[in-house]
Amino acid sequence: MPGGVVLAATTDTERVEAPVTWKAYAMCVFAAFGGILFGYDSGYINGVQGMSYFITQYTGKTAPPSNATQAAKDAFVLPSWEKSLITSILSAGTFFGALIAGDIADWLGRRFTVVAGCVVFAVGVILQVASAGPNLGLIVAGRLIAGFGVGFVSAIIILYMSEIAPKKVRGAIVSGYQFFITIGLLLSSCVDYGTQDRTDTGSYRIPMAIQLLWALILGTGLIFLPESPRFFVKRGNIDKAADALSRLREQSRDSPYVQQELAEIVANHEYELQVLPQGSYFSSWANCFKGGLSRPSSNLRRTILGTSLQMMQQWTGINFIFYFGTTFFQDLGTISNPFLISLITTLVNVCSTPISFFIVERWGRRPILIWGALGMLICEFIVAIAGTADGGNHSTIKAEISFICIYIFFFASTWGPAAWVVIGEIFPLPIRSRGVALSTASNWLWNCIITVITPYMVGTDKGNLGAKVFFIWGALCTACFFYAYFLIPETKGLSLEQVDRMLEETTPRTSAGWKPTTTFAADMGLTKEGTLAPEIVEDVERKGSVV
Repeated sequence: MPGGVVLAATTDTERVEAPVTWKAYAMCVFAAFGGILFGYDSGYINGVQGMSYFITQYTGKTAPPSNATQAAKDAFVLPSWEKSLITSILSAGTFFGALIAGDIADWLGRRFTVVAGCVVFAVGVILQVASAGPNLGLIVAGRLIAGFGVGFVSAIIILYMSEIAPKKVRGAIVSGYQFFITIGLLLSSCVDYGTQDRTDTGSYRIPMAIQLLWALILGTGLIFLPESPRFFVKRGNIDKAADALSRLREQSRDSPYVQQELAEIVANHEYELQVLPQGSYFSSWANCFKGGLSRPSSNLRRTILGTSLQMMQQWTGINFIFYFGTTFFQDLGTISNPFLISLITTLVNVCSTPISFFIVERWGRRPILIWGALGMLICEFIVAIAGTADGGNHSTIKAEISFICIYIFFFASTWGPAAWVVIGEIFPLPIRSRGVALSTASNWLWNCIITVITPYMVGTDKGNLGAKVFFIWGALCTACFFYAYFLIPETKGLSLEQVDRMLEETTPRTSAGWKPTTTFAADMGLTKEGTLAPEIVEDVERKGSVV
């Protein structure tokens, strides 16, 4: 009933959140499982495109014998345009899926959007499994549709986790999404490695079909989790928001922990609505781009920050290894088992990512992005120089692989998770779903661009750059280093509402030292009894009911 909810509030900027119980932590962490869809679907195609049976099915070429000439072995590959199309079409689907997901998440909820994404993804997987060469139609259509599903999941899982996680562990929990991406990549490498020598359609259909399991687990599990309380606040349903927050924190809805956290969410939302009132559907999208470039807290600056950060994550070149690593190592001609090398690089990725759980909360988002970019660019230039100077030497190849693994370590422990963490934190509630959706869409747009052009850069029938391609990735990582230093704010230890205030009062380079001096509840109005002013609650409920 509008106006019927009374929320105890506080003026204490150091208010303590509810203790994080294992059950509450597990609920937040489970959502990170969505990363498996992203990782596995991105990774399995890497190995499949190098499988002899798959190449024969889709090109009609006969696999050369083991004693064939190197030229004959080099010719037994998918054409660069087919690699480009099969790989990049998924990213094209995810781009549009991520954009659509922002609207659905605001209309129907964060959980529903992710579950719907799992269903769409499953339809795409079924089409891929049904495909058979030499026609690419079904596999391309299947990957496009699956891409829509992955777009739903990848955009809204980040939003959902950021909104439900306690601030003290939010960075670690969202980093779990990247960890599950690496788990997905590892599982895809293991499955590819196990089926690569089959001489029937099971060689590629088994890796494809296993994806259905991940969609089933995620979609079913999310049905039993609570909705984001911030979604209910945005929709004006404060009563349901209290119930959801109570479940997430494992406290009664009358607990001061729940009351004060919810009061701050409501007060911050009312503040943002006063700064930038909501209007029609199109004006709500336009709000993402309002405010000048000179004001750090403007919605335009936040949208540019989110979309450019995800662009930079793709610019690191990491997906070159995980999309095209197997065929790249094959093209070097000096590695006897490129599938095994790809498995090793994926294992390094998995083992390195958990480090981020600690350092993202201990050192912060900004420092690890700066130092991570520095470590990556050094490794990439070493690989490029060594491969160009003495690429045919087996010892040099081993050194290149070693530095590629070190480069993956730097990415997996810094840019991989931290880029997702930051985009989930920088947007105010009125535009958060669309801001995260735009940022995620940017990731997939650049993912698509890179997967389209990379086969033409390194394919033996095209650019044949070989190790020289790492000069490009090294130069782009240099740009990432300066980008992180000048533009990334520090959000460690702050609630999402405090991040709003921090962006108004500081700059990226001074953000680490910022401390809150007031609460939104105190600014918007408290009663003598210490509750949030009832007119604030009523206004949020009224505005939410007409969204």
